[in-house]
Amino acid sequence: MALSSLIPSRVKLIDVGPRDGLQNEKTPVPAEVKIELVHRLQDAGVKEIEVTSYVSPKWVPQMGDNVEVMAGIRRQPGVLYSVLTPNMKGFESSVASKPDEIVVFGAASEAFSQKNINCSIAESIERFAPVVEAALAAGIKVRGAMSCTVGCPYEGEIAPAKVGELARLMKNIGVQRVDVADTIGVGTPRKVQAAIEATLQHFDIDAVSGHFHDTYGQALSNTLAALEMGVWNYQSSVAGLGGCPYAKGATGNVSTEDVVYLLQGMGIDTGIDLDKLVDAGKFISDFLGRKPNSRVATAILNKRAG
Repeated sequence: MALSSLIPSRVKLIDVGPRDGLQNEKTPVPAEVKIELVHRLQDAGVKEIEVTSYVSPKWVPQMGDNVEVMAGIRRQPGVLYSVLTPNMKGFESSVASKPDEIVVFGAASEAFSQKNINCSIAESIERFAPVVEAALAAGIKVRGAMSCTVGCPYEGEIAPAKVGELARLMKNIGVQRVDVADTIGVGTPRKVQAAIEATLQHFDIDAVSGHFHDTYGQALSNTLAALEMGVWNYQSSVAGLGGCPYAKGATGNVSTEDVVYLLQGMGIDTGIDLDKLVDAGKFISDFLGRKPNSRVATAILNKRAG
């Protein structure tokens, strides 16, 4: 019970819907729709938004309009706009768009690293070292996404020591903060706490965020488990955008609406207007021709219709 005193009174959410959420959509989403989604998220009070990715359009065609999207955003003071840069070329392409933060990534699973980016964990970190150095020199913040921190589709369960090792490697190349990501959504509270604990050997609590997928319906339980450790930064995706390619038909990112409802119910301040957030999720879901993948949005929209 002593842990409850660590629960933060305020939480900052990073909405990854425009990037992580939309990147695997088969239907092309026009730049103006992405821009409108970003505007709706910031109007709802979201203070950090992962906007796009500077990756080759050959690999991720959905993100081919990155420059146009970044140029079209009406930036609000106090909002941080981040972009994923998978390599030096991606970073160099992103600089003119003036992102506040870039995101580099690494896996806690050797097999996942090989299958996903065709190199070992150590090699992936080595590739990112000059990217991190260049970003910091340009006054751009750097976040490190640590994937597969509790489970991997190829290796199964991941030992916390592997998570700690990845966090150490990221810290060594200058990454300023990291996401502890349950990429395939297999984590449960104690396993997530062990992964966070391993990360805290190398990063302060203020530099650690939780990124939980809801494949097995555990994302909110895992959020609560992280809150009990004092974690106050989380990534989520409006309308639950983003699938999980390794679990057929499964949901991916936890929806921002569900996380906000949980936090508000605990008396934790997010600075987010839930009704406006639901509207943002409905906007993009309507465009994609489906219902929001959020229990809270569904309940609120049904209540409005009633």
